[in-house]
Amino acid sequence: MTKYTVKKYDQSDCKIWNEFIAQAKNATFLFHRDFMEYHKDRFEDFSLLVYQDEKLISILPANKVGNSVYSHQGLTYGGLVYASKLKGEKVEAVLDAVLLFLKENAFDTFYYKPIPNFYFPEGNNEVDFFLFKRGAVIERKEMNLAVNLELPLQISKSKLKHFRRIEDLDLDIIEEEDFNPFWDEILAPRLLEKFNVKPVHSKEEILLLKQKFPENIRQYSVYRNDEIIAGITIFETENVIKSQYGATSKKGEGVRALDFLFINLIEKYKGKGKRFFDMGIVNEENESGYHSGLLKQKEELGCSVYNQDFYKIDIK
Repeated sequence: MTKYTVKKYDQSDCKIWNEFIAQAKNATFLFHRDFMEYHKDRFEDFSLLVYQDEKLISILPANKVGNSVYSHQGLTYGGLVYASKLKGEKVEAVLDAVLLFLKENAFDTFYYKPIPNFYFPEGNNEVDFFLFKRGAVIERKEMNLAVNLELPLQISKSKLKHFRRIEDLDLDIIEEEDFNPFWDEILAPRLLEKFNVKPVHSKEEILLLKQKFPENIRQYSVYRNDEIIAGITIFETENVIKSQYGATSKKGEGVRALDFLFINLIEKYKGKGKRFFDMGIVNEENESGYHSGLLKQKEELGCSVYNQDFYKIDIK
């Protein structure tokens, strides 16, 4: 009889964890321990490893708060990560093993946030069905806006009209190793001014992550007369480019420098064969639940809505 066992992650598991991430069928660099642990002081890690007999077949990046376990709250997305050949029935067995482990360790609730579907062309929905059959409810939805780069681009006529005008303004797009100009002169001050918030990553954290993942984290900036006026920080995975941060100065707003940069990057990565350009969510704490201006802006850049569901399951 097949035996499934679950083990809480320990620092001694770092090597086997990262090796598993490298060959898993639904993993990105965000699940590498070097990424997960840049903010380990903010979260109480409760990541899990699932074995079939003695073979590692699944992992769960997670943290705990009180009597609840979360798909890691410090990551944009998460969920169970599987070995490359794992099929549906074994996914069901893995989920049941995890839920039993949580029950045996006196947890009351499990919060689960899967990776958006468009990250993996072969699909990633097995566990959603099995969660539903075990009483999970959708706690919330987020509208994730993304451009399907495999289809003809659907950028609005007004955006393209302004883009053609901007092309004559002698703006320079630079991919730069130095994140200081964008963070210090554009991103941090504009977020503070407009929303009274700070970037999720401090400048020191993004510089550390860039050092550890130089091929996955990139900074593109727009300069005019040697002055930075806009920038986008991207996270690059095998199939998807994600706009992690995008911001512009007041001077940049005047010439629509951020749209100029977005359109250039969309075309650049379409040409490189990426499947999607992920522009993130548009949710907001208001009556409608979303920021209408952001939704319109991203749709005009060619985005479509891809819902991301967040599950909650009571452990019985």
